[in-house]
Amino acid sequence: MLQKDGFFRKRDESLFRPSPPITPAPAPAPSTAPASPQIDAKLDARKEAKLVVGPDIKMKGAEITDCDTLVVEGRMEATLDSRVLEIAEHGVFQGTIAVDHAEIRGRFEGEITVRKQLIIHGTGKVSGKIRYAKIKIEEGAEISGDLAVMDKSATSLAATTKRVANA
Repeated sequence: MLQKDGFFRKRDESLFRPSPPITPAPAPAPSTAPASPQIDAKLDARKEAKLVVGPDIKMKGAEITDCDTLVVEGRMEATLDSRVLEIAEHGVFQGTIAVDHAEIRGRFEGEITVRKQLIIHGTGKVSGKIRYAKIKIEEGAEISGDLAVMDKSATSLAATTKRVANA
């Protein structure tokens, strides 16, 4: 049922009236007053690149870069270079990580290098090749694999390597 004027029937033009033109509001004058420290802090907080892998999410084969904070609540197999890693109680991360701070409540398997502080909570399980500057292990946490303290002067590894299980 094609109409002569094309595929669609011709509209009744009397039903469609053009709307009046919209006049844009005048732009506010730029402020010359300095921003408050609270506003600056809020702007800095918005600039943080944060990735949250939710509880029902599974990611595999990812390489994550330019991420300030990674929160793992689901399951991830990836390579990560970041500032902060947080693994939630039911979160699982498998892969290679280089971060400034790591806080593990769930499970990590693979190679982890923590340039500043590694915290393993009582529910955390870490296994693999573990390198850290400082470490805090809560009662109940499990840690196994090759552990080494990083040299404070140049992020190179100290000669002391330990094998530990169930700290």
